Amino acid sequence: MGSSSDGGDAGGAVKHVPDAAAETVVTAGIDEAAAHATHGWRTGWRGKMVVMSSLLASPAPAAVVSPTDGIAMSSPDRVRHRRLALIARGKRARLAATVAVVFALAGVNVANHLLGWDTMWLGPLGAVALLGFARWQGLTWNQLGLARHTHARGIRWGLGVIAVVGLVYLVGILLPATRTAFLDARYHLPPAGALLTAFVMIPVGTILLEEVAFRSVLWGFLSRHARMWQVLVASSLLFGLWHVFPAMASATGNEAIGSAVAGLGPFAKVAVVGGTVLFTALGGVLAGELRRRSGSLFASVGMHWATNSLGVLFGVLAWRLAA
Repeated sequence: MGSSSDGGDAGGAVKHVPDAAAETVVTAGIDEAAAHATHGWRTGWRGKMVVMSSLLASPAPAAVVSPTDGIAMSSPDRVRHRRLALIARGKRARLAATVAVVFALAGVNVANHLLGWDTMWLGPLGAVALLGFARWQGLTWNQLGLARHTHARGIRWGLGVIAVVGLVYLVGILLPATRTAFLDARYHLPPAGALLTAFVMIPVGTILLEEVAFRSVLWGFLSRHARMWQVLVASSLLFGLWHVFPAMASATGNEAIGSAVAGLGPFAKVAVVGGTVLFTALGGVLAGELRRRSGSLFASVGMHWATNSLGVLFGVLAWRLAA
């Protein structure tokens, strides 16, 4: 049972109590009351009187001065304060990880288009590194769009998109007015080269990295900070900006684009870059919506392969029809 001096300390000035001592002060009265309660259960009304006197004489929980801001807090307030501090620290860490991913993608883009690093090894290596970093930061396979239970649904969505894009491309090359859009000098290839490009080089060197980067890892990190529509818009905008460097080469490589901007003079390249960023950002919105609806990365992978690789294959056919 607490002494009168203990009660005086509890009701007097606020003390700075170490962690262990604070827990002892808070729980001492409760433990003693529990012990007397057990005894009182066995001895009748005398035990009940002892329990009541113990609770009245036990000291109240001592207030603790926070070492950070000097505010006197009880033990539950101190625990709550520490939890809020840990939550704030965790938010800052997650934001820093998201920013690190964005800067890493910018570095990979520069390394590919300005330094000439080969995407056939840079793409797979970058994808593995991004996924490893995401898992180390606590993202689950479900957050990354790679959960096993979503694979079948994602593949069905992807195959459906491939069929739709293939039909649109077929109509496009059959109509003379739209056929020139497929006449890209970069893909004026023999059939064997077109097959290698469509089924190996584009999937490994382009699609793997871009899908893992924008619809898996970046998507998962952004979802920690924003609503789903904001994640969709932000990832799509960054996906559009990713294509600034490739757009600079498309004005001279694609006959249809080159003729469309020929009258703009020195602003031709600016128009091509701006149009490409806008077009690919809209494509990113569609791919992201497929990712969101299916819950799987394979749906957006199917769309990405269809727009890129089928474009190469139908481009070969368009060159033959134009000849």
